[in-house]
Amino acid sequence: MIISMPFIVCTFIFTLMIAIIYFAKRHIDTIETKLYNYILVISIINIIIEFTLCMNILLDVPLFSFYNLLINKLFLVTLFTWFTLFTIYIICVSGTLEIKDKVLVRIILYYLVMVAFLVLLPLDLVDEDGVAYSTGIATYFLYGVCVVYSLIWLYIIYRSKKKLGKKIIPFFSFIICLAIMLVARALIPGLLLNSFSSAFATILMYFTIENPDIKMIEQLNIAREQAEKANAAKTDFLSNMSHEIRTPLNAIVGFSNLLLDDKDVPEKAKDEVRDIVMASDNLLEIVNGILDISKIEANKLEIVNNEYSTKKVIDELVALSKGRLGDKPIEFKTNFAPDLPPILYGDAGRIKQICVNILTNAIKYTKEGWIEFKISSVVKDNICRLIISVEDTGIGIKEGNIDKLFNKFERLDLDENVTIEGTGLGLAITKKLVDLMHGKIVVQSVFGRGSKFTVCLDQRIVKNPTIKVETEKHYEEVNVQNKKVLLVDDNKINLKVAERLLKTYGIDVECVDSGFACIDKIKAHEKYDLIMLDDMMPRMSGVETLKKLKEIPGFDMKVIALTANALTGMKEKYLNDGFDDYLAKPINKDELNKIVNRYLNSD
Repeated sequence: MIISMPFIVCTFIFTLMIAIIYFAKRHIDTIETKLYNYILVISIINIIIEFTLCMNILLDVPLFSFYNLLINKLFLVTLFTWFTLFTIYIICVSGTLEIKDKVLVRIILYYLVMVAFLVLLPLDLVDEDGVAYSTGIATYFLYGVCVVYSLIWLYIIYRSKKKLGKKIIPFFSFIICLAIMLVARALIPGLLLNSFSSAFATILMYFTIENPDIKMIEQLNIAREQAEKANAAKTDFLSNMSHEIRTPLNAIVGFSNLLLDDKDVPEKAKDEVRDIVMASDNLLEIVNGILDISKIEANKLEIVNNEYSTKKVIDELVALSKGRLGDKPIEFKTNFAPDLPPILYGDAGRIKQICVNILTNAIKYTKEGWIEFKISSVVKDNICRLIISVEDTGIGIKEGNIDKLFNKFERLDLDENVTIEGTGLGLAITKKLVDLMHGKIVVQSVFGRGSKFTVCLDQRIVKNPTIKVETEKHYEEVNVQNKKVLLVDDNKINLKVAERLLKTYGIDVECVDSGFACIDKIKAHEKYDLIMLDDMMPRMSGVETLKKLKEIPGFDMKVIALTANALTGMKEKYLNDGFDDYLAKPINKDELNKIVNRYLNSD
């Protein structure tokens, strides 16, 4: 046993250092971590007992004394305890068995019975040529238990090697170490390497599995993956909900617009219909806002850069803002620098969205006075810095509330502004979009006098554009004589809405309720000036239908995607899928008018 002293001392020092470092750190509360706590403590106790056995030899304590026998028995019990804990730990880490209350009770009963066996079974202490060691039935019983445990470890390692990964290292290393220890003990009975072997495995477990920092990182990664899955599920859910909400909205908005154009409807009733349209627009805005913020949170919102006409974007923003003013006694001022580059490279859709959110906010919170929409630029090298500002004479913002403006679902001074509709998402989305485009947004406000929002965005100047700057054509009349349109949609209400809207132009409309019926029509040599095709249909989607149509020899008809799948970026997706254009549901009358003029107007 004296030979073992250097091993025991070194093992004790190193294990104690690991224990101090381990217990000084914060831990994640799991059953594996709790088991490792016990394993670490038992390893130190085992080393102390083994050290005591060696000291007994050095101090000439009588070999067959009760004290010496008690220490040897205690040594066997601590070894058995360590092996049992180690086995349970492997089972837990591999996921072979879940430790529940009933299982725990059985483990404790088993442990107590086995300890009783070790204590009651005879133990022989041998002193041969100055070398003292223990033998007898109790020792052989413990060796047998250790062999059984080793077989269990090997079985678990083999069965769960993929799941365990690098966690297999300390388990497999200890099995090898245990085999070496048994061979060494057989050759040199007085050489004690039990505590060294268990401590070696305990230390390896710290560096490969139970390091609190590594465990914390693993838990953070798991939490991040779960959060990403939850975000993805939320985004998918909202996307589906958007489609489901837009479908009935299409009917509400479509039929409402038809009633507004109906000369037989009394003016009083038309006022109520206008309220229905306004409420539908507000609901649509809320749905779009929730979808955008969910995509931003899931990191799925992308900036898609393309060439765009500056004038076209500005004209659309002005027309939209004037339309939203309605009957409010507000002067809408515009001030656009004449030296703005005609063609820029960036995400025109996102720039429009930023401007619309700020302009809508100004219109909502301004009861009278004026709103000024101003765009200027600073050009340096090949970069144009757009400086977009919206100033109003509205209610203004309290100084202490300016920092809260861009928080999600935050609505300031709710008691005072209870009649103003909104979710508080518009400015939160605006801030996220500006950040994604590496821009800056600044707010200046005097409470009770008005606010000014300024956005700075860098856009690349296009010197040799691939797009043409076209002036939007305005038609006095729409000439669609003898024009024929095929509507494809699985929803009968949607077909009815689109059919009624198109017939107001005098267009000949045919309706089918599936992609299969559409293909049959074309294969039967039916001719149409335009096909308006829904995407989200059962059995065969619109995209799949379009692919089949293009496989038909001689097919050259224009196909428009008419869909409630109106997430940001969907237009670009459908154009890439081969559609000639895109019209979102609910059908906007102005957008429908553009489609009709573009593809069906003979003039």
